[in-house]
Amino acid sequence: MIVFLVDADNLSAPAWVDEAFKSLEASSGPIAVRRAYGSAENLKGLAETLRTWAIRPFVNLSLTKNTTDIALAADAMELACQKPAPSMIVLGSGDADFVPLVVRLRERGIKVVCVSEYSKMAQEAVRAYDAVIYVGKGKSARASRAPTRGAPLGSTAGAAKKTTPNAAGSVTHATTAVKSAAPAAPKPAKKAVAAKKVAMKAATASGASTSGRGVTVAQILAAAPSLKPGDWQPLGDIVKALHDKKLMGKSATSSRFFGKHAESFELKPAKQPNQVRYILLQG
Repeated sequence: MIVFLVDADNLSAPAWVDEAFKSLEASSGPIAVRRAYGSAENLKGLAETLRTWAIRPFVNLSLTKNTTDIALAADAMELACQKPAPSMIVLGSGDADFVPLVVRLRERGIKVVCVSEYSKMAQEAVRAYDAVIYVGKGKSARASRAPTRGAPLGSTAGAAKKTTPNAAGSVTHATTAVKSAAPAAPKPAKKAVAAKKVAMKAATASGASTSGRGVTVAQILAAAPSLKPGDWQPLGDIVKALHDKKLMGKSATSSRFFGKHAESFELKPAKQPNQVRYILLQG
């Protein structure tokens, strides 16, 4: 039995989820358990994909701390303890928070695969998985169990091209290239972590905040230009755009975020908003 648990706060684009299911079913067969965990806004943005693939949605509790990761991890361990246990569990998230879960699942003899958009994959987590599948613009193919899983596909593809003179030689040379690349694999990971830290510091220095405090109306409109005409827009789409630009954190609620700019933005309905618009100045 194959299980696919999607962190919709991380793997949030419908195209990514659709691509992941097609890739998994083509390589591993039918997926029995399909679940998606996330905020109401992000799950709403995946509504059509959830219907298409018959994925069960699980809405997290709206608290000051993000509860999606814990809910997903709890269900993963529950599924791992049932009999018969799943042969493979796929986690749709690049978060490093899941590494302890991955280790526990692997210790129970379950194959653990990660699906992530390349830029969202925590490189320090790559080696914990049996395989990593990248989707989206920076995608690469399913990675092997070898230590070079963290390296971009381009490096191994280049090695393969150099080994084309004859079939037997190509296999030997490709294997050698992979092995020789193994010691250098941690370096890209360190660079990725350093780059991430620099980006976070830059966001802090500019005054941006995941709660909305310090984020200007101009920054919001630049991240979500569809708001500029003043028409109502799907809240889930706008929240995703703000997440992508690092203006809004995963744990921040849309009501609290836009509440910091109540004079410029309006949400509806009041209780559980699903639409937002920019209030144009009259005159």
